[in-house]
Amino acid sequence: MDVKKIMQGAQVAIGMLLVQIIGAGLQILSKVILEEGMFVFALLAYRLIVGAIVVAPFAISRESGVKISWSAFIWIFMVALTGVTMAMGFFYYGLRDTSATYATNFLNLIPIVTFLFSTLLRIENLEVHKKSGKIKVCGALLCLGGALTITLYKGIVVNPKQHYHQHKNTIEVVSQIKTNWTRGTIFLVCSCLSYGLWFIIQVKSFKVFPHRFWATLLTCVIASMQSAVIGLFIDRSKSTWRLKWNLQLLTIVYSGAFASAATFCLISWAIAERGPTYPSMFNPISLILVAIFGGVFLREEIAVGSLIGMVLIVVGLYSFLFGENMGLKTAKSSNKGKMGEEIPTAVLPESGGLQLNELSATVMPALDDDFPPNDHNIK
Repeated sequence: MDVKKIMQGAQVAIGMLLVQIIGAGLQILSKVILEEGMFVFALLAYRLIVGAIVVAPFAISRESGVKISWSAFIWIFMVALTGVTMAMGFFYYGLRDTSATYATNFLNLIPIVTFLFSTLLRIENLEVHKKSGKIKVCGALLCLGGALTITLYKGIVVNPKQHYHQHKNTIEVVSQIKTNWTRGTIFLVCSCLSYGLWFIIQVKSFKVFPHRFWATLLTCVIASMQSAVIGLFIDRSKSTWRLKWNLQLLTIVYSGAFASAATFCLISWAIAERGPTYPSMFNPISLILVAIFGGVFLREEIAVGSLIGMVLIVVGLYSFLFGENMGLKTAKSSNKGKMGEEIPTAVLPESGGLQLNELSATVMPALDDDFPPNDHNIK
């Protein structure tokens, strides 16, 4: 029996490692096609269409007969706007202007940003008098310190580009975009803020419309329309929206087939087997994979400051998740059924290494029906 449990646990762990490999691969592919000049909103619109096509069979077969109200539609529209159109749009622009490794660091800050939002909105208390609260605050400070280190300190480059001239397995990318690290950092910060807002809206959305597959399908469809409208407003030229049989098409199909369908199934399975905090524990692995892939295939330089910042962010994220899990167990034992752990979450085709969707079940408690909070429900 013990051997069976160990084997089952190993299978779940392998599945989560596969999720991180898929995410890291998509991160690298996205960086390449963006540097080649693909329009951000064209990429978003097309990949979301593929994601919707992939998720549709799950919605039709497992959640048939679902009806949607105007209230649910408005909430899903806001989920699509904040979590996909804004968050992923800002992320892609930041990825284009910086590097894959640099951008992935910011994805690991999203749980901290969500925690700060929920605290500022008085949805969640800091509880610094408790051990779990102290651990979460320390983890958040470590992540913030890591982000500042990556942004403000470079140091010695440990893998200079000259090293890669000896290798033939690098991807030669003719960049059509001039990098701008300051602008890219601003975009990535905006992406983090959008994702933090998205988690708060998503929890409320699932209280109104608790159908995971249909919520994911509708979010993909609505977000693709939003991206298309914004994109056409910015650039209406046919050449911008024309797809060719090259890496761009491969990336779009890859994102729908693997980063959407495969990730959806694997994360849902892991949450069912090991709980909502388990998949998020593997997220920092993608940061390491992106750094390796970026260095080998894209010849991205990694400085000492980036390595120090990565370590601080990973340690801080694990500390924060440990404290959050500790707080969830305490709260669940004393007030079962009130925590966000029991709210289903949607899995969207995420843009990179971090699989964000399962974190909404652990970053914050469930919102009450009268959100935003009034005086009677603020402790």
